Amino acid sequence: MSTQFFENQEAARRETSRLVFLFGCAVVGIVGLLYGLALFLSNLQKTDAYGRVAAMPIEYWQPELLFQVVLATFAVVAGGSLYKTLQLRGGGAVVAESLGGQLIATDTNDPEARKVLNVVEEMAIASGTPTPPVYLLANEDGINAFAAGFTPSDAVIGITRGTIQRLNRDELQGVIAHEFSHILSGDMRLNIRLMGTIHGILLIGIIGYFLLRSSMFAGGRRGGRDNSGAAIVMAGFGLMIVGFMGTFFGNLIKASVSRQREFLADASAVQFTRNPDGIAGALKKIAGLDEGSILVSPSAPQASHLFFSKGLSGGLQSMFATHPPLAERIRRLDPSFDVSVLTSAGTSQTESAGAAGFAGTSGAGSHTGLPAAPSGPAIEQVGEPTAAHLEYAAQLLASLPSAVVTACHEPYGARAVLYALLINRDADARRRQLDQLENFGEAGIADETRRLLRDTERLDSHVRLPLVDIALPALRNLSQPQYAAFETNVQVLIEADKRIDLFEWTLQRILFTHLRPHFDRTASRVRRNLRLSKLTAECEVVLSVLARFGAAGDAAAQKSFDQGAGALPDLSLELLPKNRSGLTALDDALSRLARVESRVALQLLSACAAAVASDGFVSEAQGEMMRAIADTLGAPMPPLLPGQRLF
Repeated sequence: MSTQFFENQEAARRETSRLVFLFGCAVVGIVGLLYGLALFLSNLQKTDAYGRVAAMPIEYWQPELLFQVVLATFAVVAGGSLYKTLQLRGGGAVVAESLGGQLIATDTNDPEARKVLNVVEEMAIASGTPTPPVYLLANEDGINAFAAGFTPSDAVIGITRGTIQRLNRDELQGVIAHEFSHILSGDMRLNIRLMGTIHGILLIGIIGYFLLRSSMFAGGRRGGRDNSGAAIVMAGFGLMIVGFMGTFFGNLIKASVSRQREFLADASAVQFTRNPDGIAGALKKIAGLDEGSILVSPSAPQASHLFFSKGLSGGLQSMFATHPPLAERIRRLDPSFDVSVLTSAGTSQTESAGAAGFAGTSGAGSHTGLPAAPSGPAIEQVGEPTAAHLEYAAQLLASLPSAVVTACHEPYGARAVLYALLINRDADARRRQLDQLENFGEAGIADETRRLLRDTERLDSHVRLPLVDIALPALRNLSQPQYAAFETNVQVLIEADKRIDLFEWTLQRILFTHLRPHFDRTASRVRRNLRLSKLTAECEVVLSVLARFGAAGDAAAQKSFDQGAGALPDLSLELLPKNRSGLTALDDALSRLARVESRVALQLLSACAAAVASDGFVSEAQGEMMRAIADTLGAPMPPLLPGQRLF
C-alpha cells in the first residue's frame, strides 16, 4: 500500500513539533529583550534621598524581576495564542471572512462563480472529499487563492476576483488542485495553528503601541516632576521594539515552515491534473500582472503563508518569503521556459491570455492522453487522486440529471435529494417513509422528494455517494433546528424497513462524519496518539463486519478475517460472532477510532483492504463501505474506478 499520503500527514505533524520548538525559541528571545527593558526601566525609576533621579549601577541579575518578566510574557503570549486559536475554531470560514471573503452561494447563477464551483466539485469528487465551500475575495484584483481549515470537513477554498477573471479553465484547475493538495496533506491544520500560535508573539507589540498612544494622550495632564510619564512612554517604545522583534520571529517561523510545502503542492497539482501548463500558466500570469498576487486586505499579513502565491509586497518580504520565487516555481514546472521574459510580459498580454474562455462547465481540461484507470490498486490512491479520477469526476457530473444537480445546490433541494436516495422500493416501507416526511419534514418536502424520485431511481448506483459530496456545502447552511430535524428524518427513513443495508449505512456515516462537526463546535479535532494494541476490540469489530458482509458462509468469513488480521501481526484477533458483527457495533467502533494518528489509520486501512479483497472481488457496496471507513479515519479515498482492484 502506498504510504505517501500518510507520510505527508506525519511530515505535517513533525512540522507542528518544529513550530512549537521555534515558537519556544522566539519566546525565550523575547523574555531576554523584555528583561533588559525591565532592568533599564527599574533603574530609571531609582531616586536619591531628595527624590531626584539617581544614576546608579545596574544589577544585571535580579531573579525576582526575571520571574515577573517570564510570568508576564507567558501570560501575554499564551493568552494571545489561546484567544486566536479559539477564534479560529470555526475552521476555514473564519479565516476566509477575516480576509473579506464572501461565501459563494451553491445555487448561484453568476457564470464566473459557477465555473469556479464546477471545478471545485470535480476536484472534490475525484479526491473523495466533501465539496468545500468557496469564498470570493471580491475586492482583490490580484491572482491568488487559499485553502483553510482543520480537516476536509471544515475546509474552505478562497479565491480572488482577479483569479476568476484572468485565468482560463486549465489554469484555474491547476490553482484549485494546488489548494486541494494542502487540504489532503495536512498543511491546512498546520497553517491555521501557525496563525494562532504566532498571534501571541505579535500581541506584545500591540500592547506597546496602545501603551504609547495612551501615555502620549495623557502626558499633558501630568506634573513636570512626575517621572512615571516618561517611563510609560519609554516602556511603550520598548514594547513596540520588542513587538517588532516578535514580528521578525513570527515571519521567520512562517517562512521556515511553509516554503518547501509550496513546491510539494505544485507537484501534487501536476500529478492530479496531469497538466503542468495549467499551474505554470497561472504563475506566469501572476508574474505579468501589475497587481501580481498581492492582497489589499489588512488581515493578509497574518494569513500570508496560506496563499497560492505571495500575498504581501515590500522590501523585507524577500527575507521572510513564505513562498519560493515565482521564477523557480515556474522553472520546476516548465524547464524550457525562459524566465527572462517575465520582466517584459506586460499586463495587457497577460489579460488577453486570461480572457480565453472556459472549456464548458465541466470536464478535465483541454489536455489529452488520460488513462481509463490508474495502474495501481485503489487503496494506493488514498489522499493521492490522479488525473484519471478527475476525468471520471467530470464525466460523472456531466451524466447527472440537471434537476438533481440543481436541487443539490440549495439547502431545501439538497435535503430532498438525500431523502430520495433513501426511499425504499418496498411499497410498505416507502409509504412509512413518505408519511414521516409529510408529518415531520419541512413544508412540501415530501412532494419535492417524490418529484426527484423519478430521476434518482434511474441513477446508476455508483453516482449516489458523489451526490452526497455535492450536497454537503448546501446542507451546511441549515440552521441548528433544521439540521436536527434533517438528521432525525434520515435516521427514520433508514430504519423504515427494519434493516440497514450497506448503502444506507455508508450514506449516513459519510454524511454525519462531515456535518456533525460543523453543527457541534465542541467536537474535538485533536488526533490521539493511540497504539493499535490499545484498540484491539475496535479492530476486531471492524474486521469482523467487513469479513461477514459479502462472505458466503463462515469459512469464507474466516478467510477474509484472517487476511485482514494478517496485516496487523502485533495483535491477537478473533472473528466475532454475527450478533456482535453488526453495523451498529461498527458505528461504535469507528467512533472510537475516528481521531487516531495517521500512522495508526494506515495500518488499519491496510487491514480493512486486505479483508475486503480476500476473494479477489470487491462489490460496489464494499467499495463504498471502504470509503466511509477511510473518511472516518481522516484518509480521503478517491472513488473506485471501473475495473480497478481495491488492494
